[in-house]
Amino acid sequence: MAWPRAFAAGLKFRSAGDVDIAFLSRLYASTRMDELAVTDWSEAQKTAFLDMQFQAQHTHYHKHYPEADWLVVSHAGHDIGRLYLERWPSQHLIIDIAFLPAHRRKGYGGALLRDLIDEAWLAGKSVSIHVEKNNPARRLYVDLGFVVVEDKGVYDLMACTPADP
Repeated sequence: MAWPRAFAAGLKFRSAGDVDIAFLSRLYASTRMDELAVTDWSEAQKTAFLDMQFQAQHTHYHKHYPEADWLVVSHAGHDIGRLYLERWPSQHLIIDIAFLPAHRRKGYGGALLRDLIDEAWLAGKSVSIHVEKNNPARRLYVDLGFVVVEDKGVYDLMACTPADP
């Protein structure tokens, strides 16, 4: 992986394994906190729901994207995020990219996404990702040149294609 912007930002990557499940589950939960804040569920109910949803997502991703890179992102020796990426013959699919709340809006995602775009474009491929319509990071994707190519209900499939030569 030659991701110079991400490395310049201090990001490091390693393959996720069974020892990372607790971290990945906590990270997943952090992406759903705003959504659950408006419910009247108890903390125990929220935890049970998030655990179930994480397990379902984790199982789904591994079943449907068997060749993906499952990466934990770290900064200054601390795990701060995840990147799940599958490289297909026609495109690079960002299955998921997420950072803990304290590490959002610090430029890490933008640096990594620019590197991922460069990698795909050098191979003559587009980059795609499913983005929730209300995801605050959506603006970043648009700024980087991603456009909606398919409305999938709650999500939009967005792609960033190489510029014509």
